[in-house]
Amino acid sequence: MNGNALDQKLFESLKPELTSYCYRMLGSIFDADDAVQETFIRIWQSRAQFRHESSPKTWAYRIASNVCLDKLRQAKRRALPMDLIDPAVSIEEPRHKRDHSAWIWPAPHAEGDPEDSLVRRDTLRVSFLALLQTLPPRQRAVLILHDVFRWPANQTAEALGMTPAAVNSALQRARGTMTRTKLRSDELRHTDDGPDPNLLSCYVDAFERYDIDALLELFHENGSLSMPPFDMWVCGRADLASFYKITRSHCEGSRLLPISANGQNSAYAQYIWSPKERSFVPWGIHVLELKGNKILHIHTFIDSELFSRFELPT
Repeated sequence: MNGNALDQKLFESLKPELTSYCYRMLGSIFDADDAVQETFIRIWQSRAQFRHESSPKTWAYRIASNVCLDKLRQAKRRALPMDLIDPAVSIEEPRHKRDHSAWIWPAPHAEGDPEDSLVRRDTLRVSFLALLQTLPPRQRAVLILHDVFRWPANQTAEALGMTPAAVNSALQRARGTMTRTKLRSDELRHTDDGPDPNLLSCYVDAFERYDIDALLELFHENGSLSMPPFDMWVCGRADLASFYKITRSHCEGSRLLPISANGQNSAYAQYIWSPKERSFVPWGIHVLELKGNKILHIHTFIDSELFSRFELPT
């Protein structure tokens, strides 16, 4: 690269927004981290090829886009449980898991994310990510850069090695697909932006006491709960009651730590008591979807590795 136009310091300044971009492309914060690291390696290896025909930022996004497109070439679509199967008919302890790569996973809020300025936070909702994953990879990149990050067509074209006309054509197709695609999780895209502090306080209190009746009062009648990597999900207060009873021995005595995930403050890290460790240990990340001062859905992402990515105590 001429004159170190994109040195490590500049790359570090771009890292949060590149991670945010790659996360939307890939649906996994772990894969996004890997993609950003690979982007830095490719930038360093090809720095002599930079000719200032575009800005260093656009060039970095072009490399990041190519990394993501390479990763998506053989990848299957990530999804949420409610978009893959019907709710459980027989309520029992969840046992069947799908591979980690089958699911969309939550991401922590990072300082310096573009969400701090121009980008709408609702595009980080896991339900929006699920809809993005239905797009072909290049259309997905076009829509994220143009409609989410608000880049003009010519800059989007430079970043993706396309013409502005091709960008506009891909954008029309992507918007059409987003409008036509009907996912069960679409209902979660229209939940409340501002969480009710009292509702959240009641949820923490009821869950830590494991008061099932109090928990159920916080849900809508058709409220639901999912638990990736388990593909089972539960819908309706009666089935939620059965589920909470079945999992009492595992979850009773848990502690919840408030966190920020996917642009929302209605999220918690759950620690369960381990008699073997004689301490609380990481279990899952709860992301609550709220509507009308009630809980519409709870995503319980069960993966202890998420705790280190969220910089939480383990």
